[in-house]
Amino acid sequence: MRILIVEDDSSLAQAVAAVLTKQHYVVDIAADGQEAWEFVNVCNYDLILLDIVLPKLDGISLCQQLRQQGYQMLILLLTAKDTKTDKVMGLDAGADDYVVKPFDFQELSARIRALLRRGNSSLPPVLEWGSLRLDPSSFEVTYDSQTLHLTAKEFSILELFLRNSQRVYSRSTIVDLLWGAEEDPPAANTIKSHIKSLRQKLKAAGTNYDFIETVYGMGYRLKPLCQEIEQEATQEQQQTLLTAVAQAREAFKAKVGSRIAVLEQVANTCRKSTLDAQLLQQAEQEAHKLVGSLGSFGFIEGSQLAEEIENLLEGKAFISLSQCLRLDKLVMQLQQELDKTSVELINSEPRQNLLLIVSKDTEVVEPLVKEAATEGMEVKIVNHLAALGDAIASSNPNAILLDLNVSERTQNSLNFIKELSRRSPAIPTLVITDKNNFLERLEVARAGGRSFLQKSLPPQQILQAITQVIQPNQITGKRIMVVDDEPKVFTDIQKHLAPWGLKLNTLNDSRRFWDIFLEFSPDLLILDVDIPDINGIDICQVVRNEPNFNSLPVLCLIDSLDVNIVEQLFAVGADDCLSKPILGAKLINRIFYHLKRTQP
Repeated sequence: MRILIVEDDSSLAQAVAAVLTKQHYVVDIAADGQEAWEFVNVCNYDLILLDIVLPKLDGISLCQQLRQQGYQMLILLLTAKDTKTDKVMGLDAGADDYVVKPFDFQELSARIRALLRRGNSSLPPVLEWGSLRLDPSSFEVTYDSQTLHLTAKEFSILELFLRNSQRVYSRSTIVDLLWGAEEDPPAANTIKSHIKSLRQKLKAAGTNYDFIETVYGMGYRLKPLCQEIEQEATQEQQQTLLTAVAQAREAFKAKVGSRIAVLEQVANTCRKSTLDAQLLQQAEQEAHKLVGSLGSFGFIEGSQLAEEIENLLEGKAFISLSQCLRLDKLVMQLQQELDKTSVELINSEPRQNLLLIVSKDTEVVEPLVKEAATEGMEVKIVNHLAALGDAIASSNPNAILLDLNVSERTQNSLNFIKELSRRSPAIPTLVITDKNNFLERLEVARAGGRSFLQKSLPPQQILQAITQVIQPNQITGKRIMVVDDEPKVFTDIQKHLAPWGLKLNTLNDSRRFWDIFLEFSPDLLILDVDIPDINGIDICQVVRNEPNFNSLPVLCLIDSLDVNIVEQLFAVGADDCLSKPILGAKLINRIFYHLKRTQP
């Protein structure tokens, strides 16, 4: 299914696109009505998600123009104002449905699914071909009740064939239909590789013939050999949606500062009586965008404040002194609200790295589970290969530790390793065994296994190997400076960072900070908040006052995640904070994140 998002708020458009792409839709984005019209003339869309307030050509006019020209794709309007007039005008113009900003991402996804089902009423919601079933609502594919784990493109290709069972598709046609306009065109053999992978997965599920046949010189089609079922998204798909929304929310947070800056600029220039009408109009547009995007990402109070600012600026060529003072207060409240919400988000821990262990050997598994808990790593265990697929789908692990002897036939384990290495993205798989056979090592390496570990190794060493696979070693040689007055903290950090080839400089006397800091020139700074003489908050403020170190990652250590202290930290420019005692995996994750974020 191909969807066009027409939205001039780029942050919101990108977020919605990311969420829909996770649900296997092909998505294009247009920033104004005229660009959308050009997209429609070159691509076939199943649905258009259309904002009403747009540059060049507004949403209502574009909707009318599309219907007048005979376009029948579904149109779902996005409106920032829940007024009867907007709804009536939109529906009269030919729209099929509308959603009011700010919207809930899950509701938006449900509306899109409902529209697509309604718009294709001649097509069964569950697509079947013999014992093969594809459910577009839950994105689940099964053969004889056995789940197939397909990549997004494999799913889209199979859905395309099932919806058009008599049609032959050339490689170029498949690319045109299933690759977004902004995606780089795939290599010549990419479609062939996807078809091959699909055939292999279908065969592995027990099919006794090729569902997809090659029509030589023309392309591919379903090999010749529905009832209506309407299902809501499965729990797995709901989790995928929530994860996509969370990722989009973080991306939005990183960009929202530029919009607040425009509002602050208006408030500042207004006090100096140098306000420019063009800047005022730009501020009104930014406030309008913030109303919808803030609310959609859960910043409800921020959205309300942005709406007050929009109402204050609406249609104004100039504003009075009293309005200027009101604007200044509203912008300050909006910034405080976003800062407060950011602190609350940081205080809620990100998902821990999750390790999926496939083994029946309790003597190996139990010590690993205990060690993982001390390192802040989550563990899930399955004891047979048949359960591995469902466990991956439900838990989305960062790595898999596979006991080579979990199956009576080693080849079964190797086949699973091959499949996992070919997934997109691949799941790093480490093998653990009580053997030390070169030929087995070779087979594991050829299958795509990342490490070959002995069961006799200490749990700490096994966990260290897993952590290094989860976090690719791209930070070797980076300089980390730690300021703390507790020797144990230095010992713990040294232990956790040693395997990564990092250069560590520790300092327990904060009065000597500046000279050592300038000489060492760290890539990342770790500060204890509660140290004698000069505390971590003061040091962070001094560092941020130096323009050369504005982008230096600063990670603070605190005894407890007290909201007041955390607010102070972020107010002076800290990037992150961790509570003591330090968990190794969590520390490494944060350091990796901030170092990669600052890489050019």
